[in-house]
Amino acid sequence: MVTTASPDAGPATVLVLDDNDTTRYIVGSWLRRSGHTVVEAVDGTQALALLDRTPAAELPEIAVVDISLPDMTGFEVCERIKRRPRTAALPVVHISATAIEASDRTQGLHRGADAYLTEPIDAAELQATVTAVLRYTRARRRAERLAARVAALHRSTLALYGAADADALVTAAALGALELGAARATAIALGADRDTLHLAHHGPDDPAARLLQAPPILLDALAHHTLGDATGTDTAPLDTDTWRSLLADHGLAGAGLPTGPTALVAARTKPGRPLLAVAVDRDAVATPDGRSLLSQLTQAAALALEAQRSQAEEHALALTLQRSFLPSRLPAVPGVELAVRYEPASARNEIGGDFYEAVDTPAGLLLAIGDVAGHSLEAAMAMGELRHALRAYAIEGHDPQTLLHRLDTLLTRLRPGVTATVCLVLITPDRRTLVVANAGHPPPLLRLPDGTTRYLTEHGILLGLNMPQPPAAEFAVPPGSTLLLVTDGLIEVPGEHLDTGLAALRETFAATPPDLDRTGDLLLSAFAGAQSDDIALLVARLH
Repeated sequence: MVTTASPDAGPATVLVLDDNDTTRYIVGSWLRRSGHTVVEAVDGTQALALLDRTPAAELPEIAVVDISLPDMTGFEVCERIKRRPRTAALPVVHISATAIEASDRTQGLHRGADAYLTEPIDAAELQATVTAVLRYTRARRRAERLAARVAALHRSTLALYGAADADALVTAAALGALELGAARATAIALGADRDTLHLAHHGPDDPAARLLQAPPILLDALAHHTLGDATGTDTAPLDTDTWRSLLADHGLAGAGLPTGPTALVAARTKPGRPLLAVAVDRDAVATPDGRSLLSQLTQAAALALEAQRSQAEEHALALTLQRSFLPSRLPAVPGVELAVRYEPASARNEIGGDFYEAVDTPAGLLLAIGDVAGHSLEAAMAMGELRHALRAYAIEGHDPQTLLHRLDTLLTRLRPGVTATVCLVLITPDRRTLVVANAGHPPPLLRLPDGTTRYLTEHGILLGLNMPQPPAAEFAVPPGSTLLLVTDGLIEVPGEHLDTGLAALRETFAATPPDLDRTGDLLLSAFAGAQSDDIALLVARLH
């Protein structure tokens, strides 16, 4: 019996194809003595049929094929084996007592054979040849499987970094573990808000990942079994009782999660951060490759989660800065009722430059709304400078056209390349006239007491281009009129003409209730749900 320390040379199932009963018996006996399992066929048709009806997981690992067969040559059998996708990787060793010339051996190898032996065959030579072919074939298959799993890890990593939130991230992590060979996987991570522990479970009977929640303290228990307070990655086996107890102690006993022996893979990227864990079946980490790949997946998930947390923290800081640029309160002016709403961009967008303002001046109440182009810290800083300059210029008593001119000069000199749209509306002290100066901004919308609406469309070019602005336009308004100023984030939809959004806004505003706060809430609920840009709106009623 041939013995070897290499697992790649261990016993296999071998197909022996030979029409000579004696040769088939002798070859089979040699192989059986080496520990192999032998299946036999007497001609090419029988051998191919045997391969067709054998389940893929039970196919022979190697075929020993005689050249001279009654129905076709061994060369043809080999070619047919190699042409079929389910058997293309099956190695073939030719044997022959008649086709023994160099040209025969060359033909056999060219037509797909992996080795070629001529009779008389020595038992040791046959056993060594089968062992060598098996060793090479198994190593190649293992390398191919590893390459496929590495490719799956790459795809999963991309999905992790593309996840929009914690639920999407744990879902990607659980699916990634399945792609790496786990039969079941549960990914566990604390969301960026640090208040909710998100779980995603995927098993063989689940058509899609199931999302669950648990108390964040569960992570402390998982850390006790793995990393503790350390950073890096760790893999720990948990027996059935331990895993079942962890689930039960944290409200997950009836969640439908598997309770058998589990391997817990955990990762932490920074000291003091909560860890991220992926619980899988024990078989998934039974090999060094399996453990390594799942550790890399968990580490990638932890890094992606850290990126989400950092982005959320940066966005929160940016929003705090942006809100500090907006008015802390509105002036109380007799005869004018005001309401404002500000909705920042979605959590995955950068901060923008939308702003509003209301200043009580000697010439009347000045309302302003504007939008600095871009979504960045620079846009927010420019917005703050523009708004503070507007207040200073307005308090000096300048008219709306002059205000726009001075703001344009400020941008072109201090922020070259930055542009902004600004709409100014001066409500005269008698509350019966609106003086409108609009630098490229969506027009103000006026609703009269009888419910009719109209846009005040007179406007000039946006600021920051050093271009002159037209004179302000004046509009007489009756008592009870309501004015609406908005930024384009409320109505602009990518791919749609702005006029579509303006028409929808006009129709909705005509039907809003008398209460201005309810009007603001209704407009946000009607338009802001599908938007990703900053939104500012200001509503004023003249009494």
